[in-house]
Amino acid sequence: MHIDTDRATDWLRSAATAARAATSALARLPGETRDAALRAAARALRAASDEIVAANARDLAAFDAAGGTKAFRDRLALTPARVAAMAQGLDDIADLPDPLARVLAEWTRPNGLVMRRVAQPIGVIGMIYESRPNVGADAAGLCLKAGSAVILRGGSDSFHSARAIHAALIAGLASVGVPEAAVQIPPETDRAYVAAMLGAAGLIDMIIPRGGKSLVERVQREARVPVLAHAEGLCHTYVHAAAEPAMARRIVANAKMRRTGICGATETLLIDAAVAPALLPLIVADLRALGCDFRAGPRARAIVPDLPVAEPGTFDTEWLDSVLSVAVVDDVDHAIRHILAHGSEHTDAIITEDAAVAAHFMNGVDSAVAMWNASTQFCDGGEFGFGAEIGIATGRVHARGPVGLEQLTTFRYHVLGTGQTRP
Repeated sequence: MHIDTDRATDWLRSAATAARAATSALARLPGETRDAALRAAARALRAASDEIVAANARDLAAFDAAGGTKAFRDRLALTPARVAAMAQGLDDIADLPDPLARVLAEWTRPNGLVMRRVAQPIGVIGMIYESRPNVGADAAGLCLKAGSAVILRGGSDSFHSARAIHAALIAGLASVGVPEAAVQIPPETDRAYVAAMLGAAGLIDMIIPRGGKSLVERVQREARVPVLAHAEGLCHTYVHAAAEPAMARRIVANAKMRRTGICGATETLLIDAAVAPALLPLIVADLRALGCDFRAGPRARAIVPDLPVAEPGTFDTEWLDSVLSVAVVDDVDHAIRHILAHGSEHTDAIITEDAAVAAHFMNGVDSAVAMWNASTQFCDGGEFGFGAEIGIATGRVHARGPVGLEQLTTFRYHVLGTGQTRP
């Protein structure tokens, strides 16, 4: 479907104007009221579970007809359990402290003026995401709690799911008097709505892209609005010579295969040459038993000869599937150089019993999240205690790592005087 660009632009202008008014209302609401809205939205999601799953079935049927991959189908699929998890996520966000009820810093000047830096809503947020329909509910919940309105543009493959989720959310908001314009979605799947959002300087305060590399690159290239970037998740797990073997096998299996289609899944295994001959065959056997395939460098294939050959570009690939790139490295510095050359600054982990080497690794990589003796799949806002996340920021301005409530606020200043005038 292709629509007139002016129609998308006109819709965006109207939606953003309504969102601005909703943001003003949200910022004045007590935290208890915003929490009540989230709990009402959670109840509405649970009540609409059958309708949401039925709408998702329409999306899945179209996806299957188009021949989509198994991993991306898993990202798209909703079940009653996943709808319940979305609802629980909203309740969890409601349980968190109010991010707007914070004095970030306070000091008194020699003239007696009291300076306060206080948390402030960002305003109107635009969220552009792909495939995973639960992202819309998470983003709506976090933005509402942080006092911002959100315009959600999900992928065309999840359109019916997104509409059903949105209907439940706004029914919950309306039941407690929160403006429905606080959460909006475009009425059609046409990409003209994405272009309208990217060009909405002065209407949208921040764009958050969440999806594949091509989506993020397009947003960064075309946006006339500040972008909180979420790059691809080309995550590494490095097994150091001092790794405990059983722990290494357990972590690598989880980091790769727990859910292969999420951005925190490990895509490349690096293993020290000192332990690779004994340990790599065991790790390969573990993963093969779970259905994993491989692409391996020459040193890894010298140890496990039947591993498929790594082609040019292998170590720059985010598989989002049951495929693992494998390379043997000499030491921790070799591992760091590999990650700096091929990684996406998302999440990288080391497995070792040597604390000094772990510190060297974590300080040496430039990832938004560095881990020691833990699965990369813990890079998730819920696992960080944020209740949920709106994405994993890999840029260098405003926020890095899981973006939760605190990262969805900015600040302003309150200056308290007692009659001071400036000389």
